[in-house]
Amino acid sequence: MAVPVAILPIFLLIILGYVLGRRQVLDPRANQALAFLAFNIFMPMVLFTGMANAPLRGGLDLKVLGAFFIPALMIFAGVNVIAHRVVGHPTPFGLTACFGNNVLIGLPLVATLFGPHGLVLLFTVLAVHSLLLFTFQSLYSTVAGSEPFRPRTLVKSLANPTIVGLLCGLLLNLAQLSLPGPLDHLAHWLAQAALPCALIVLGANLAGFALKPSRTALGITFAKLFAMPLIVLLACKWLALGPLPTNVLVLMAANPCGVNTLGFSRTLQDSQKASSAICLSTVLAALTLPLWMWLATRV
Repeated sequence: MAVPVAILPIFLLIILGYVLGRRQVLDPRANQALAFLAFNIFMPMVLFTGMANAPLRGGLDLKVLGAFFIPALMIFAGVNVIAHRVVGHPTPFGLTACFGNNVLIGLPLVATLFGPHGLVLLFTVLAVHSLLLFTFQSLYSTVAGSEPFRPRTLVKSLANPTIVGLLCGLLLNLAQLSLPGPLDHLAHWLAQAALPCALIVLGANLAGFALKPSRTALGITFAKLFAMPLIVLLACKWLALGPLPTNVLVLMAANPCGVNTLGFSRTLQDSQKASSAICLSTVLAALTLPLWMWLATRV
């Protein structure tokens, strides 16, 4: 019962944003302004304060990283091989199938269900999540496509305020420093506004996506919501991870596709198919997340 109760307010906020977007109560201009605040100010403070205060020295376990990222790269490679044979050029489909929405949906779920010890594991994964997967996507586009490798493009993808906030918090943590009291209070106040605003923005953005369940979108959604959490669960059991790491990693693997991957689309068709998968996986995750949490505790 705890999992549906934890998921419900998250998806109610997404639904609220969707309704506001569809009815134009939150018009595109207002949504753009709210998105700027949410993702350039509030959300970086969530990751900064969380990473700065997490006891990472006890959570940096290579087995934890391996149990998550080896399956993620398997999904990345498998989906890209299939997609490349079909369309004949690099696409963001493999990245979309393995890059989850682990901040907007994963963070509040882990915090609610597993507390501070679960957040240590989540931040451990987030510390290398974008860096590793975005780098592989850039290399794939270079090796399998005609475009040259551009470090500036990769740096631009990584140098967004959310990732900068995470890295700054990581550096502060590793240096064993802390903010002065007033600045620490300010950072936490800004962080408290992040998730409600960001989830409403996500819902409003989904209102503008065309939900066209093509074969490509269905395949990406299946890989993200079913194949990846299954492989992560098997990896956790094979590596003999405990119940807490297993539950947290499976939850993160079962999260819906992240919006950040759209920046790697090179054609309008690829962008439409990826956005459809993002929308579809977000809707279905309300049903599949409780299923995976139930399975992770019983396998």
